[in-house]
Amino acid sequence: MANVPEVFTTEAPDPFVEPAAEVAKYAEPSLWGLEPYQWVSVSMLALLLVAFFGAKVHKSIAGGLDSKIAAIKEQLDEAKQLRAEAEALRKEYADKIAGAEKDAEAMLTNAQHEADAILEKAEADSKAMVERRKRMAEDKIAAAEREAVEDVRNRAVNAATSASRKLIADKHDAEADKALADKVIAGI
Repeated sequence: MANVPEVFTTEAPDPFVEPAAEVAKYAEPSLWGLEPYQWVSVSMLALLLVAFFGAKVHKSIAGGLDSKIAAIKEQLDEAKQLRAEAEALRKEYADKIAGAEKDAEAMLTNAQHEADAILEKAEADSKAMVERRKRMAEDKIAAAEREAVEDVRNRAVNAATSASRKLIADKHDAEADKALADKVIAGI
């Protein structure tokens, strides 16, 4: 029989309740000295043994585990491949960024050189334009001087002609004309 714990009470026993020893004697059947919960454990063990060895469940469990392991390995390999691709893409984009930075620096340097060249050309063009304008002004001044000198000469010639006419008219008469004509004819 099983060990039944003793019950301690502080009150008087109830006359309608049977003592625990008598209840325990009839409530617990046993077979070959095993209690019912022990029989349940033995039957579960037998069922599991039949399932593992008789129905070869262990092979199907191992096959399932192997397929899970293979799937996990495949996922890991795929993850490694994806990581390698991601690293390659990261490196490619890092190289593109570095190339873009170099291109930007080259463009900036080229733009600076072009700006310097444009500035030098503008300075040269402005100097050439100033020189042309200066020459044009000098030419205009020289032309004005020539015109003024020509005008002064013409006025001097006109003044000299007028004065000589007056002098000739005042000092030269018909006899002087005749003597002058004779002298010219004799010189021929």
